[in-house]
Amino acid sequence: MNDAIDVEGLRKCYGKVLAVDGVSFRVPAGATVGLLGGNGAGKTTTIAMLLGLLIPTSGRIRVLGHDMATDRFAALARMNFSSPYVALPGKLRVAENLRVYGHLYGVRGLEARIAELAAQLDLGPLLDRPAGSLSAGQKTRVALAKALINRPDLLLLDEPTASLDPDTGDLVRTWLERYRAESGATILLASHNMAEVERLCGHVLMLKAGRIVDQGAPAELLARYGRDDMEAVFLDIARDRRAA
Repeated sequence: MNDAIDVEGLRKCYGKVLAVDGVSFRVPAGATVGLLGGNGAGKTTTIAMLLGLLIPTSGRIRVLGHDMATDRFAALARMNFSSPYVALPGKLRVAENLRVYGHLYGVRGLEARIAELAAQLDLGPLLDRPAGSLSAGQKTRVALAKALINRPDLLLLDEPTASLDPDTGDLVRTWLERYRAESGATILLASHNMAEVERLCGHVLMLKAGRIVDQGAPAELLARYGRDDMEAVFLDIARDRRAA
């Protein structure tokens, strides 16, 4: 199986601040991998470099077989990103936002794709509303629809169910599981929802101070730290408690 993401020796410095410190990892095609860590651990910086939004200080990134330093546009056409913390243009209606991104990605049958996503993510009543008028949970669902507009082979998700109520959050997680199973897409998930991580992720990368300090399947990490849930594992790593 080919790797959808192949990162080697990745570093990012902001002056004297080392945000990402020699990170190396691979994400197999078709897998869902969690990228976990506290605030300031380097998750967002890592995702930004995977997207080509930040230039690494050093290291190498290959995404979907393409070197992001020399051929990133070929990869970008086949990937997408969602974060409820990145606002869509607030004065544009939801449907207009989706059309803009659909045209940027050259989506064929765009109106049918928007209607499909609206039905799956319960966006029908929101399509004619300005994006800036939506609640936090509604914006999260719209951001996810934007990320899925081009049926990406690689989906980068930063807190995809933030601000969603438990019922809607469960529906989104179920939809992501189905999308990955049906499309064979790869998902890299940054989340602070440890129950979500246990449910969705086959492998987890634990970041701290810009470094990967542990990794493995959730079940392996639970056994290693002698814990019953990933939240306890997360706290052990954050507080420098050693594995059992």
